[in-house]
Amino acid sequence: MARVRFNYVDRKLSISDKTKLKSFIFFLFKSENIPLSELNYIFCSDEYLLQINKDHLNHDYYTDIITFSLEEKGEPVIGEIYISIDRIKDNAISQKANLLNETLRVLFHGCLHLCGYLDKKPKDIKLMREKEDYYINQYLSL
Repeated sequence: MARVRFNYVDRKLSISDKTKLKSFIFFLFKSENIPLSELNYIFCSDEYLLQINKDHLNHDYYTDIITFSLEEKGEPVIGEIYISIDRIKDNAISQKANLLNETLRVLFHGCLHLCGYLDKKPKDIKLMREKEDYYINQYLSL
């Protein structure tokens, strides 16, 4: 049975309906035809995620999300998605988005990475944004 968990290191994120969100994450993976085994979201501060970025990716800059795919090749997805609450809040302000939409964007962005979507090249970024917007709209229409 697939599992989705929300974990908190040094920042707490209030998610009003975790059951709805978990069900939607299962829907997203099913829609992308990607089997899911286990997904752990870890919510943290900028500083905590910066250290992960330095230690595991040799990057010395802040980011809103780091996604790790932990499954063996050909097996259902096992993932860890680290999310900086500080970055989500700052991004919501700078992008003039509400906090819920920005939170959903980052939550679904990590799932889409685990489904194989990339975001380094302009055409990949465009597709990633389209997918994020699609799933945000689907979730909000429930």
